[in-house]
Amino acid sequence: MQKQDTSSNSRKLQRITKEAEILSLMEESHKTKEWIKKQIKKKSLKIPIKLSMNSFQILKSCPDDFLDYLLDALKGHDIDDIGDINAFTRTFFWFFTDIVAGSNPTIPTKEQARKVVVLNELIQRTEIFQNRDPNSTVILPTGDGMAIGFSDSPEYPLRLSIQLHKILNKYNKTKKRKDDKVLLRIGIDIGPVYIIKDLNGQDNVWGPGIILTRRVMDLAGDQNIFCSSRFAEDVRVLSPEYKEIMHPIGDYSIKHGEQLNIFNIYGEGFGEKSTPRKKKILQKQETFEQELKSKTEFLFNTIGIDLKVTDPKTMMVHHTWRWNLVNLSNSPKDQVFYYLDGDTPKDFADMNVRVYDESGLEADILSLTENKPTHKEFTVKLKKPIKPRQRKRFVTIEYDWEEPERTFSYKIPTNCKEFSYNFQIPKGVEIKSRILKVDTELGYKWNAEPPATIKYLKDMTQIIWQGKNLKAFDAYTFDW
Repeated sequence: MQKQDTSSNSRKLQRITKEAEILSLMEESHKTKEWIKKQIKKKSLKIPIKLSMNSFQILKSCPDDFLDYLLDALKGHDIDDIGDINAFTRTFFWFFTDIVAGSNPTIPTKEQARKVVVLNELIQRTEIFQNRDPNSTVILPTGDGMAIGFSDSPEYPLRLSIQLHKILNKYNKTKKRKDDKVLLRIGIDIGPVYIIKDLNGQDNVWGPGIILTRRVMDLAGDQNIFCSSRFAEDVRVLSPEYKEIMHPIGDYSIKHGEQLNIFNIYGEGFGEKSTPRKKKILQKQETFEQELKSKTEFLFNTIGIDLKVTDPKTMMVHHTWRWNLVNLSNSPKDQVFYYLDGDTPKDFADMNVRVYDESGLEADILSLTENKPTHKEFTVKLKKPIKPRQRKRFVTIEYDWEEPERTFSYKIPTNCKEFSYNFQIPKGVEIKSRILKVDTELGYKWNAEPPATIKYLKDMTQIIWQGKNLKAFDAYTFDW
């Protein structure tokens, strides 16, 4: 009897130790009871859970082997559960399009959205789209465009492009103002992708096929239909008509030192014979990242973003950005470059911009190079230069700008050890907190890790999120 009691006590102690370790690891990784419930659902366990139960109470209801599974998941030891991704590789014939200047900050958001609606409607009216086989087609909205993969015929993306252009040209003829017209650029290619599950458990794709098709599209100008030489070589032999409308225009450089041999597709009622000059095409490959690198010689060691809604009716937000800057050059630097974007047109003079260092010394605005309605670029001069490798130097900017879209985007300028986001809004205002990591090239978004913490205080609601060891040019969107 004594041995049985000792064994029972030992098992109880082991279980308590597991539960305590799970709760500790969950706290470190900012996971909540919702994570446990998700794992329970994933394993199809029938565990009665009441709405009022906390994480500890839920764990008490779980079997021992499930606690072992949770520990493995929290420690990253569950990698063996991941399937062989190579087994899910498929090759598609890709159509990739987006709206020319679709993300131009000078164009009102409502007008951008209208053009996206028009594009979606016109694609749906094409014969190819209407008669597609859903089981062999992948459709991926990409913000201001669309990627569609066909696995059954290389002719489909070509014919879709031609049909779309002909319908689009009819639509544009009904618009008198140039700004009301919808202009596209289209890229076509062939390539493999991995079939992966997204956060909703739905099939999604990722891989060289869709990435290189995007590169082809990026080379195109207004109303151009570009395709790769490998696609053209496969399709031109299928019909004399295809051979007549596909015209080789040479090799072009893309990212990472690679080159693509490009064909321009045009004919009566579709495509565009003229193409961007080669010099212009190469310049288009200069990314935002390269441009930003030329404007800063700092390492952004830590970044703190505070957003406080001061007027819920207009969604006026007081923005505070605090940067811990390290001068990577060999000489003192006293100039800092900023670019700001907003939802509503606003003059720089009305934004109450204020920049100061860790001592509270205000910087002078040296130049305002862009003062567009929804985009500003300017340079400030600090009172005290930042010396090479000098630590504990902070620069803070504060400004006011309405955010009626209730979203804020931020791209990390350099590798960053710690990023913090602190959002406050008066109590009683309904919010929908969501923090997404963004692939700025393909427009994909997914939930950022770890989850944000929401606090319901006496007079306000607060959202807190922290990321560590972020990479240069990681991009995030914060919705509320």
